[in-house]
Amino acid sequence: MALDYIIVGGGSSGCVLAARLTEDARRSVLLLEAGPQDTNPLIHAPAGYCGLADRYTWGYRSAPLRSANNRSIELRQGRILGGSSSVNAMVYTRGTARDYDRWAAEYGCEGWSFRDVLPYFRRSETNTTFANEYHGDSGPLVVSDVVPDPLTRTFVRAAQQAGIPYNADFNGANAEGCGIYQATIRNGRRCSSAAAYLTLAKGRRNLRVRAGITVHKVLVDNGRAVGVSYLDNGRLINEYADCEVILTAGAVGSPKLLMLSGIGPADHLRSVGIPVIHDLAGVGRNLHDHARVDAFYELNDAYSVDRYKHPLRAMMAGIEYLLFKGGPIASNLLVGGVFWWSDRQEQDPNLQFFFVPMSADVPYRSGCSMNFYALRPRSRGSVMLRSADPDAHPLIDSNPLADPYDLEQTIDGLRICQWIMSQPAMKRCLRREYAPGPDVRTKEQYAEYVRNMVQTGFHLVGTCKMGVDDSAVVGPDLRVRGIASLRVCDASVMPAIVSSNTNGPAIMIGEKAADLIRGIRSVPPPHPEAMREPA
Repeated sequence: MALDYIIVGGGSSGCVLAARLTEDARRSVLLLEAGPQDTNPLIHAPAGYCGLADRYTWGYRSAPLRSANNRSIELRQGRILGGSSSVNAMVYTRGTARDYDRWAAEYGCEGWSFRDVLPYFRRSETNTTFANEYHGDSGPLVVSDVVPDPLTRTFVRAAQQAGIPYNADFNGANAEGCGIYQATIRNGRRCSSAAAYLTLAKGRRNLRVRAGITVHKVLVDNGRAVGVSYLDNGRLINEYADCEVILTAGAVGSPKLLMLSGIGPADHLRSVGIPVIHDLAGVGRNLHDHARVDAFYELNDAYSVDRYKHPLRAMMAGIEYLLFKGGPIASNLLVGGVFWWSDRQEQDPNLQFFFVPMSADVPYRSGCSMNFYALRPRSRGSVMLRSADPDAHPLIDSNPLADPYDLEQTIDGLRICQWIMSQPAMKRCLRREYAPGPDVRTKEQYAEYVRNMVQTGFHLVGTCKMGVDDSAVVGPDLRVRGIASLRVCDASVMPAIVSSNTNGPAIMIGEKAADLIRGIRSVPPPHPEAMREPA
């Protein structure tokens, strides 16, 4: 069919765009996803991500990280229809109002203040609990409460004993406090971007979805993107778009594809043998992530979800899920959380914590853990090409903890973990602190533990930065600077990371991008199809 739009990347933002752009029956869309269809039933069981995620990710690893004792860490990015929203932990948070106000005020991203983006968060959402100015009730993405297990309830009590107030809604007026995270789960099933948006759009005759297709480059003619090139069963295929090519391949995939197409830092492109079509210095720069660190605890009884490691209990949990869509398999497990401060000079909490009622790292016994990260890291890294081979993984230097301030905040976060876990509610459940353990108490020991333990927070952003300065890759309209009919519309455009998980904001970017592309200035009511339950 003749195409108006080609969308490269069927992840969190790409699925939104495919659904929204095809609401206009006059417009035709091709959505290309490198990974497979999301047909494995365990993907849709909320707890299934614990065992299946590695099958449906790109397998990226970082370069040796200077500030992490030259360790190479896993950088998980979804490679499946739905992208990372099909393999993530489903925690739904948005960040603070000031995050988006900074985008507008500090980076020149007009139209991206919190006042501007809140309607798109609301349009995307059906919240099963909250109905107010912060939440929607008729969007495709279902955001629901998760029933916490008893140990998580104990953790939330301990956080309150530590002086942290209870917060019933982390996505309301204020994020600070402890409480229970909401999750993108609908009736005991994962509500990924694919399940939320493509289910409504797949029957439309003006949408074609192709999985298992890795795009090699964007085709550019006289400064205008006209299509894409990819291999299909060994045959080179060119697809052409009359209106626009839209990249939604994520913070690694989108800059990689731009550079393979000759759009990026000229010296770098020449060094790997790619002809320069457009010198755009910011492509691949400004990479940042939440640098996660974990603390592990051994329990004095079988309080945690680890008890389901027993074959009989695992079988009973499976039966409960199959019959009633309930029990531990219907939970995303990362239910208890905290937003709190180590730096009171910050206007908003600078740390986010997750309680995990299980621990694979505690041998032989039942365990639990806490993980956390500094919310607004100052360290920046990069995504660069290793070669001109489209199948080669890029060189990814996430560069966590490079800024001393990030290391200080992370050490403070570890101490806050220990403070919460030492409260009476949790202390009566603990046999010991397994790691860091009693031998780690000086600042230097904490710093060494952090460098040895730091991992990705799975929140890579920023490599196609939105803004108006010379380092910006896209403008506030998400058009690639210097190339007509080409946009980037995913988490890579964030000029600075939000103070939260990034999946909800990525879906918001897709919603707002759809209106920018369609030329809609105000937010319309949700499309009527969004109110139907999928079959």
